[in-house]
Amino acid sequence: MARLFRSGWHRVAAVLMAATLGGCATTDSTVDDGRKVNETLLNNIRRYGRIEQAVRPAIERSATLQDPACDKQWELPFSVASSQSWDKDDRVAWKRALGVDERLTVVAISASALVRVGDRIVGIAGRGSRSASEMATWLGAARDEGQPFGVALADGSQVLVTPFQVCRGYARFAPPNAPESKDYHWLMSLHPLDVADAELTEDEALWLVLWSQGLSEEGGLRMKTYHYGTKVVGALYNIFTIASGLHSAALAADTVMRAAQSAAANVASDLLKQQIIAQARELAMRRINESMNESTQRLINQQSTSALQQAALNRGGLSGVARIGATVFDRADVWAFQRAPLLAANPLAGFSLHQKLVERGLINSVFVFDLERLETLTRTAEAQGQGAAVVAALNGVRPEALAQNMAGMPLATARRSFRYDDGVADAQATGNVFAYGLIDGSLSLPLESRR
Repeated sequence: MARLFRSGWHRVAAVLMAATLGGCATTDSTVDDGRKVNETLLNNIRRYGRIEQAVRPAIERSATLQDPACDKQWELPFSVASSQSWDKDDRVAWKRALGVDERLTVVAISASALVRVGDRIVGIAGRGSRSASEMATWLGAARDEGQPFGVALADGSQVLVTPFQVCRGYARFAPPNAPESKDYHWLMSLHPLDVADAELTEDEALWLVLWSQGLSEEGGLRMKTYHYGTKVVGALYNIFTIASGLHSAALAADTVMRAAQSAAANVASDLLKQQIIAQARELAMRRINESMNESTQRLINQQSTSALQQAALNRGGLSGVARIGATVFDRADVWAFQRAPLLAANPLAGFSLHQKLVERGLINSVFVFDLERLETLTRTAEAQGQGAAVVAALNGVRPEALAQNMAGMPLATARRSFRYDDGVADAQATGNVFAYGLIDGSLSLPLESRR
């Protein structure tokens, strides 16, 4: 396993070095010539675009919170992607799915953006480069200065970009080649792409953003206590915060995801996932046939019970910094619940998002509650007189009934004990740059452009 990590790390370093130092990428733009492409990748690129477009407005909405107690980060009113350094067929897939070519291409905007989806960025604060990775690094640096800056577009126009400040904890998404990637860090949360299939409402998208910020606020100190050192913020981390779909970031995510899948192979988990997916299909067919009756409600309850079990497995299977972050997932839930009304949002959006994901068999993300989190957040809602509304948001599922169903199911409730020094010696011994997680590893790569 260590060899796989090292091999992947060398590949990441080579690609990133070539992108940021070489500056020799072609300026020719990919054209969709109708060729056959990888349909799975094509679909994942579309999912990536959908979730970016759903969440970017929510990120700007969260800025109006202006919480004086939280640590801050700067954000942009748009997100970008680039197909540079991907294989030719994959570049065509990016073009077909989102209209993205080798240049930094705008894929999502919020209300204050002066750019449009599809715009190509060719200059940032008076500088230009043929390297999309270098451009992304400059874009991140300009963002983090917190001052308005100019951006030149391929159509010859120029626009002024004004960063805005939000609570710390970027909400970012897995790249299309590694759609199940996830990681949780005090600086950023990386969420899997299956969240895109839930067709988020505006309030559910805001919940996702607030939860990511809440994890940082509630768990930042604990995660830093586990593993923290003086770090030069590397180019790879900056690229992740700007565009996780860039090839260097995507390559790193794929390397870490493959290693994690191999290390966490679990027959019980695989069987449970298959059961949840089968239940989701049956529920969808009943809805199509308008067969919503008592037996359908039992099916929903069974599916919810299975999902709580899987969520517990997901949480217990995290490692590195994310493993420590998992100990405060319930606090992040409450943090988001308490702040949603301050932004004129429904605080029960977390419950409705959970239920959507469960009923569609999308059980890979952190937004599917385990029993402990469901009970904690339900008590918080009940204290505000919203117990009945919780049951409605859960499509008639009563949390107390689920707790009874799961009594005696250690798979669903057992918490893996830990110490802050768990795994530290092994991580240091292997020399694996991603030992503490994808996000933390990207911070350790101070590859900077010398052009």
